[in-house]
Amino acid sequence: MKDDALQRPLFSILDLATVAEGKTPADAFHHSLELAQLAERLGYRRFWLAEHHNTVSVASSATVVLIGYIAGGTTSIRVGAGGIMLPNHSPLIVAEQFGTLEALYPDRIDLGLGRAPGTDQLTAMAIRGSRFNAANDFPQDVLQLQNYFSAENSAAKVRAIPGEGADIPIWILGSSTDSAHLAAALGLPYAFASHFAPAQFLSAIRIYRQNFKPSKRLASPYVLSCVNGVGAATDAEAAWLATSLQQFFKGVATGERRRLQPPVDPGSNPLTPYEAELVNQMLAVSFIGGPDKIEREIKAFIKETQVDEIMIASHIFDRQARLDSFRFFAEAFKNIYNI
Repeated sequence: MKDDALQRPLFSILDLATVAEGKTPADAFHHSLELAQLAERLGYRRFWLAEHHNTVSVASSATVVLIGYIAGGTTSIRVGAGGIMLPNHSPLIVAEQFGTLEALYPDRIDLGLGRAPGTDQLTAMAIRGSRFNAANDFPQDVLQLQNYFSAENSAAKVRAIPGEGADIPIWILGSSTDSAHLAAALGLPYAFASHFAPAQFLSAIRIYRQNFKPSKRLASPYVLSCVNGVGAATDAEAAWLATSLQQFFKGVATGERRRLQPPVDPGSNPLTPYEAELVNQMLAVSFIGGPDKIEREIKAFIKETQVDEIMIASHIFDRQARLDSFRFFAEAFKNIYNI
């Protein structure tokens, strides 16, 4: 942190087009657009969607299609992928798809790249087929993708059209220290999945900063931390709403597939001790509470980590409560920085 003052990090949103119990993927898409439009009015910097497969509570599997839908329904907020799981795709196809998005929505498209399949191993086999071990080629595929985007590739026999010459920011996503080394070596911004894999967060961003090599894209390290957020008028209401988040992560931990469940009495504890331990480990970087609590905890988090940007993921069952939660977080950031 420069001097003793807080830097002013940007604040953004990660969305999975979460499907609540009793709702459909179409409902989730419409709610995502509604949220993106609100986020734009509230001053959020970006609205990212994540690639996931074979998960009944997550409808963002066709990530590129949804990015186009959100970008088409907004005017200024940056829209992108957080991320595209590159081993699931050909770098050429990704370049063409994002080149198309950039042509339609210039200077508004981000491309975050991940190494994981975004699903279970059986589904990963169905997606990747004979390229099942493509994750081993992730660093080379990132370089190939950068090459397709470069104007210098115009003399090559294989070109990305559209895409060639497009100025699309590429981010490296990570949930371990491996990705930190790659992001640092390539001089790219680094987005860490501290919303579900916080164990190596501090180590990863330290490695990234210590080993960062400036590039044409980025002169100094840039760290985005994705966190869980549930804001409400009171701490008690937020704790109640957050039981849907806990049930969601119980499904992640145990492989149980259900749509997002309504909140329950926090005292009823629908998790076994083992499940609670797993869920609490994954949710270690979460901000759950009323306005004063989330403002205080976000401020402490920024001082500790010196992150450049915070991206909030929020699994709240009720549509209006989710919109209100992002209002509370926007207000918290504005209070912290006197915006």
